[in-house]
Amino acid sequence: MRRLLLALIIASPSAASATTLDGTWLRDDGNARVRIAPCGDKICATNLWIGDTSQGEAAGDKLVMTLTRQAEGSFSGTAYDPKRDWTYSLTVRRGAGELNTRGCILGRLICRDVGWKAAD
Repeated sequence: MRRLLLALIIASPSAASATTLDGTWLRDDGNARVRIAPCGDKICATNLWIGDTSQGEAAGDKLVMTLTRQAEGSFSGTAYDPKRDWTYSLTVRRGAGELNTRGCILGRLICRDVGWKAAD
C-alpha cells in the first residue's frame, strides 16, 4: 500500500473533477491494479489486485483523495490512507493512456515517482 499511497496522492474540490482520472490502472512494476473512481465528494483509488503483498498492500486497500486541477492540466493535493492513518501529498499528470504520479511524505522530503498504464 505504501507504493500506492506514494503513487496516488491526489486532491480535488469535487469528485466530478476526477473524470479524467477515472478508470483501472496498472502500476509500471506490474504489481498492482487500481481503480480510480468518485466516492462521495472525494475520489478513491482502490487496490483491485496486488501481486506481492509483502509490503503490506492488499486488495481492497483504499486511498481517499481530494483533487485540485492545476493550470497545466495536472492535479495535485492530498490523499488519506485509512488503513495506516497517513496523509500524503501528490501530483498526477495524465497522458494518453497513462498517469505519472509523484507522491511525497514528510513535508515533501521523501518522494517517489510511479508510472501507470490504462488497463481498460
